[in-house]
Amino acid sequence: MHKISLFKKVKFPNLITISSPLLLLIIWEFCSQSGILDSRFFPPPTLIIQTMFHLGETGELFSHVFISLLRILFGFLLGVIPAICIGLIMGMYKQFRQFFSPIIMIFMPIPTLAMLPIILILFGIGEFSKMVTIAISVFFPVVINTAAGVANIDKIYIDVAKNYQANAKDFFMKIALPGALPVMLEGIQMGQAIALLTIVAAEMIGATSGIGYLIWMNYKAFLLPQMYVGLILISFFGYFFSLLLRSLEKKLLPWK
Repeated sequence: MHKISLFKKVKFPNLITISSPLLLLIIWEFCSQSGILDSRFFPPPTLIIQTMFHLGETGELFSHVFISLLRILFGFLLGVIPAICIGLIMGMYKQFRQFFSPIIMIFMPIPTLAMLPIILILFGIGEFSKMVTIAISVFFPVVINTAAGVANIDKIYIDVAKNYQANAKDFFMKIALPGALPVMLEGIQMGQAIALLTIVAAEMIGATSGIGYLIWMNYKAFLLPQMYVGLILISFFGYFFSLLLRSLEKKLLPWK
């Protein structure tokens, strides 16, 4: 009886989760093979998978994936680390919040890609400019969520810290940071999705390598199976990073 209950709780939801993308792929394959969808524009998934293996055998695929992941990793860290620090300070100190809030509100509505010409002028067309592009796009959701996380900490914890005369370091490490973590991680989750969107667009505009470049060049050459390989890779990494962050959240917030 215990085994049946465990199966219902764990296995069945997993099957439902897997079944939806599989069903979509089966419908796509059938429609493409039967002519319901124009296979020139929507090649069957089996052909896309064959193309992916072919690109992998030539080494071209891994080269594009590697450079994109490097840009995402360093750009993500470049945006997240200062965002967390500034967000915590904004949440802890009203004066800092009043100082930084107008600056954030001014720049946040501007699409990151609209700032790309300025980024290229300041940092050139090399790798660092692409990392800065990602960092800017990631910075805003993380800093806002972090500041909101600190601001929403239960007042009783702040009163306890004051009663015990906790210094700034103890308050920062034992109250502000743990208290902000749930909302902060939601901002980081948003940031990783935005990072993927940004790197693809940035690589389409000003790069000679990467997944975005792979998508754009094959689109212009009308090699649509290769283009779909790039789209599937972006989808896969988005899902993988999301699972990774959810796993990290469970480790850091076992009570949630």
